[in-house]
Amino acid sequence: MAVTAIRSVGVVGCGLMGSGIAQTCVQAGYEVVVREVSEELLHKGLQRIYEAWEMLVSKGRVSREQAEEYRQRLRGTVALEELASCDLVIEAVVERMEEKLRLFTALDRLLKPEALIVSNTSSLSVTQMAAVTRRPQQVCGLHFFNPAPVMKLVEIVRPITASEETIETVRRFAESLGKTPVLAKDTAGFIVNFLLIPYLLSAIRMLENGMASRDDIDTAMKLGCGYPMGPFTLLDYVGLDTTLWAAEAIYEEYKEPLYAPPPLLRRMVAAGLLGRKSGRGFYEYS
Repeated sequence: MAVTAIRSVGVVGCGLMGSGIAQTCVQAGYEVVVREVSEELLHKGLQRIYEAWEMLVSKGRVSREQAEEYRQRLRGTVALEELASCDLVIEAVVERMEEKLRLFTALDRLLKPEALIVSNTSSLSVTQMAAVTRRPQQVCGLHFFNPAPVMKLVEIVRPITASEETIETVRRFAESLGKTPVLAKDTAGFIVNFLLIPYLLSAIRMLENGMASRDDIDTAMKLGCGYPMGPFTLLDYVGLDTTLWAAEAIYEEYKEPLYAPPPLLRRMVAAGLLGRKSGRGFYEYS
C-alpha cells in the first residue's frame, strides 16, 4: 500500500539533475537525503546546490535565514543505507538500464514496505525497473526537466503495474514542488522526448550532410519558430550522451528511422564531446 503523505525524500545521484531535484524538494519543505557514489562527486553536487542558494540570497529572492534553513534540511551521503527511512526515493543516476536495475533491486531490499520508488528516466522502461522489485505497484516515473528548480513541467510515467494510489500520491507530490505534472504511458520517450528527439537528430543530419551550418540552423529555429535556443545549443545543454541514449531507447522500441542516431552523434559521444558538461560539444565552453 502506497503512502499518502510524503515527508522525507531520498535522491540517488547528485549530478546536474539529481542536485537540481534535491534542491527543489528542499525548497518545497521536504527533508532530503541525497546519495552519491563518492565523496568527490557528492561534494561537487552539494556545492552546486549551495551556490544556487547563495545566488538566491544575493538577488534577494530568499533571506539568509531561509538559505540556512534549507541547508539544515539537506543531508548528503555515500551510503545508500541512509535512505532507508525515506517515504519516497527519486532515482537520478546515469541513463543506463543496467545501472537502474541494480539500484532498484537494492532500494527495494532497503526501503520500508510502504515507500515509493520513482525514476527520473527520460526514455527508459519504468515497467522493467518496477519488475525487479517486490513493490511494482509502488513504482512509477517522475521525469524532471533541466534545470529542475526552474522548469515547471514533470512527466509522471505510468507503468502498467502502478496503482492508482501511487500515481495520485506522486501527482500531489509534484504539485507540492510547484510543478505542473502531465501523465504519460510507459512508452519509450514518453511525451516530450518522443517529439523532441526527431527534431534534434534531424538538425544533426542537416549539419552532417552539409545542408546548413550549425549557426544558421540554430538562428533559423530561434527566429523562425520562436524557440528560446536552437537545436545545437539545446543538444549541448541536454548532453549528447543523454540524447544518444534516449534516441537508442526509442529506436529500440519503435524501429522508426527518425529515431536512429546519426553517425556524427555517435562519433562525438565516443570522443567525449558531450556538450556543456565536458566543455565541448557542438560549441566550446570555457
